Amino acid sequence: MTDATVPFRAGREGHASYRIPAVVATRSGRLLAFCEGRVDSARDHGHIRIVLKRSADGGRTWGPLQVVADNGGDLAGNPAPVVLDTGRVLLVHVRSAATASEDALLRGKVKDAAGRRVWVQHSDDEGATWSAPREITRQVKKTGWRWYATTPGHAIQLSSGRVVVPGNHTLPPTGSDNGTEAKYNSGHCLLSDDRGENWYLGYVDENTNGYVNVNETTAAELPDGRVYFNTRNDSPSPGNRADAHSGDGGRTLHTPFRPQAGLDGPVCQGSVLQLRDPDVLLFSGPAFPGGRALMTVRASADAGRTWRPVHTVDGLPAAYSDLVRIDARTIGLLYETGDFGAYERIVFRRVPVPGTT
Repeated sequence: MTDATVPFRAGREGHASYRIPAVVATRSGRLLAFCEGRVDSARDHGHIRIVLKRSADGGRTWGPLQVVADNGGDLAGNPAPVVLDTGRVLLVHVRSAATASEDALLRGKVKDAAGRRVWVQHSDDEGATWSAPREITRQVKKTGWRWYATTPGHAIQLSSGRVVVPGNHTLPPTGSDNGTEAKYNSGHCLLSDDRGENWYLGYVDENTNGYVNVNETTAAELPDGRVYFNTRNDSPSPGNRADAHSGDGGRTLHTPFRPQAGLDGPVCQGSVLQLRDPDVLLFSGPAFPGGRALMTVRASADAGRTWRPVHTVDGLPAAYSDLVRIDARTIGLLYETGDFGAYERIVFRRVPVPGTT
């Protein structure tokens, strides 16, 4: 059996709903579990804050809820944390007006100042306190992009020192805008070569042919130095996921996004994590093709070409998730779930590393 705790439960601690989990481990082993604390409702817009709970015992217990990013009564969301080689924790996220719904953004009805903007802040004491947020929108968002989101889930720092934050955006429609042509999902990544001081765009994938439309993306550095990107695919290609590889640290894709039918499941976000000992790439996400349920961890021994299930949590509703390494024998899975719906609580589960049981 695996150990499970519930750091976030809808309707508790001042928030109607908790969504969009992300988790990292600090250099000392402390776990930081982030998510969106949606104050008034479960909607994707409105008064939303980034909240955090910390654990000093591998996720068995959690400290009090902390508000890390609060945009007044507006939105601060899509937490993309990463622990740097210096020990600093970076948190990249997006902000927008509370009224900036996805539909309004896609239709071009939101002014730039109220639209999705990109910010970064940091902690040098393992999440206890945080710097003031600093805006980096002009460095990483092109003029004309409408919807914009980071990850969801953790970001990564490569062995070269470069920070890679996957992102997604939408383009204006090419024809008349009646609101139906506007949602062409596209992908990109944010890069920093100086530990978060300056940022620029890496690859930009704007394939709007309807076959693979890159959406919420997660990344891992493979043992050979390539960056593996795995994305939610909202188009009717085989399966609902696609993946790609970069040989230059995310600047370009040397193999473009193509369908990855080996990861069966619904249209939903997922998470990847590369382990070095053993050498295995992990993926978490719901595995029931007919809907968001059946949270499952799968493994690949060939850089994401093929996958096999290694741990199924249960058959309950489940949606977004994130993975973290706890110790030599244990990984952590932070995921949305519930008895009758996928968004009742965010659970943290300790799962054995494949091959160690």
